[in-house]
Amino acid sequence: MPVLVAELGQGAFFADRLARQADGRGMLLVAWHRRRPVGDVYLWWERAEEPELQIFLPGTPLLTHLEVHVDHRARGTGTALVAAAERELGRRGHRAVALAVELGNIRAGRLYQRLGYRDWPHPPIRCYSLTDGRGRREAEICRILVKALAGRP
Repeated sequence: MPVLVAELGQGAFFADRLARQADGRGMLLVAWHRRRPVGDVYLWWERAEEPELQIFLPGTPLLTHLEVHVDHRARGTGTALVAAAERELGRRGHRAVALAVELGNIRAGRLYQRLGYRDWPHPPIRCYSLTDGRGRREAEICRILVKALAGRP
């Protein structure tokens, strides 16, 4: 964890996600370049926090908190992290994956659409994240994107 925080910041986030991983509630995937973490994504397979996801996508794992260090963006790192996440979910027998994108994050939305994610047929929702550095949850308005996993109906 010290290396992750030194390179990517967000100590509260990594502490939370590594604790969840230790409890079997998800998995943190990290991209490395020469012994340096340059990106991460978290696979959330516990019950979604957002009521709309509980209703419309029960049991669907979530791809959350994809980030790539600014020095390594636009080099395929995000795409590789998403592909690794999808492979892991497929290996575990999941048929689909969902994610939330803050409405103003046009760049991320384009990446996910290029990778085959599509808007779900419902309005945007209030989604939660650990973003303030002290473990408090903050809300964003997000669109939800869903993708059927390769080889699955």
